[in-house]
Amino acid sequence: MGLALIATTTSCNDWLDLKPNNEQVTADYWKSKEDVESVIASGYYYMRGNVPNYIKWGELRGGAFYTTSTNDARLQDFNVTPSISICDYANVYKIINMANSVIYYAPGVRGKDDTYYEAVMNAHLCEAYFQRAYSYLILLKNYGSVPLVTEPYVDDTQSFDRAKSTEEEIVAQIKSDVLKAIELNAAKGVYEVEWQTKGRATKWALYALMADVCLWSEDYQECAKYCDLILNATDTFRPVFLSNTNDWYTIFYPGNSNESIFELNWDYNTENKNNSFSSLWSLSPSSILRFTDDVTEKMKQETQELEERGTVADGRMGRMCFATYVPNGGFSGGYLTASMYYFWKYAGTDIQDFTGGVRVHQDANFIIYRVAEIILMKAQAEVMMGNFKEAVTQINRIRNRAGLGNYADIDLKADDADSQLAQLDEQTLLEQILDQKELEFMGEGKRWYDLLWFGRISNYKYKSQFINMVIKGNQTTNKSWIQSVLVDPNSWYMPLPQADMDHNRLLEQNPYYSSSN
Repeated sequence: MGLALIATTTSCNDWLDLKPNNEQVTADYWKSKEDVESVIASGYYYMRGNVPNYIKWGELRGGAFYTTSTNDARLQDFNVTPSISICDYANVYKIINMANSVIYYAPGVRGKDDTYYEAVMNAHLCEAYFQRAYSYLILLKNYGSVPLVTEPYVDDTQSFDRAKSTEEEIVAQIKSDVLKAIELNAAKGVYEVEWQTKGRATKWALYALMADVCLWSEDYQECAKYCDLILNATDTFRPVFLSNTNDWYTIFYPGNSNESIFELNWDYNTENKNNSFSSLWSLSPSSILRFTDDVTEKMKQETQELEERGTVADGRMGRMCFATYVPNGGFSGGYLTASMYYFWKYAGTDIQDFTGGVRVHQDANFIIYRVAEIILMKAQAEVMMGNFKEAVTQINRIRNRAGLGNYADIDLKADDADSQLAQLDEQTLLEQILDQKELEFMGEGKRWYDLLWFGRISNYKYKSQFINMVIKGNQTTNKSWIQSVLVDPNSWYMPLPQADMDHNRLLEQNPYYSSSN
């Protein structure tokens, strides 16, 4: 957290071609609006660098993928220890330190740079608040409680001893940051440069983040409110749900689609490098992440329904038959076989020709929020508030876009709709939403958090169902072991990294991983 790396940015291409200069963000640095812009860019740079962890943290325990990496497998098998590298959260705190620095120093730059207008400064502050709030939400979902740092570390004279804050304190800080950004009334709805509208935080990203943290903290009315600010928006350049099934793959290729709210951008043509997570999925049997048997069966079932409804799979399977690929009879060089399934979201271009549709460069964007997730967040909130009709309406938007029929064949316009809805219950509807989210957001780093939310809500009401879901999806370790571990909710979170435990005298380990346990 002590070292802050600064990126020089002067144009759109420079924003994508970030090259840290190993300088500290000290008080002497902050002299112009370009300096502030550089630190904002560094925050996004570190977010991009952390994408492999975003994916692993959100997927490995969720049962859709399993890893062949020995150390990472310990996370998916709930056998992780504080010294394992996957537990390291240093990169997330680098993002937080960038944001803290902007929030602390940017106001002082206005007295040094006459061209640094208040509106520009406030827009920068909005981005910094988003970066900090999102980072703390990721930490919260993975560690349960962590040190809450809201001031920049600028030199080694500052104490690094910091106790953990409670979940309630961290949630309050996240909500406060988002509300401060919104109240500044400076968050952009659209940027002058096209890619930045999706690649930098906007007011839509702030709304999505607030809906996310409200859902996590079981503030369902507020969650629905912020979902509606996106779903019911009338702005010309608002994010919109791509309801046409044939448009679905454009979310991933070329990316930055209308459905996107916020995504981390790569562009090989301007950066001359591939993204930081393409190696997780390769078109070979040695791929680091592979489909589990459980999710493969779910994709087969969905593919069968699509075929029965007249959709031709043509060798592909999964959500809309476009997310994964089953090659018809091998591939040159012996890499592909007809019995293997390949994750296609980040590797492919179009879906017409597998052998000719592989990306020239592995520079796919990584989506943090898109409208489909907002729709299903709203469905979750509506279920928990007892509004089953609204929840089913939102579920059907996702199902219908996927080419599937209405949930439980319920026609909400039919005369007997109310009687059909009366036969539904909270658990069944939530499990349907989780099913849709698993297939819709596969590989987007969401699955574990959705399961974790389900296990936590209403004072662990669905704890046993949560544990059973985790056991069902896991195929790499003993089921009785998972059962014995997950009985303790503290085990649902990762341990704090050993390096911090060794150097922070006030830090207490997650109770499940403490030496006295």
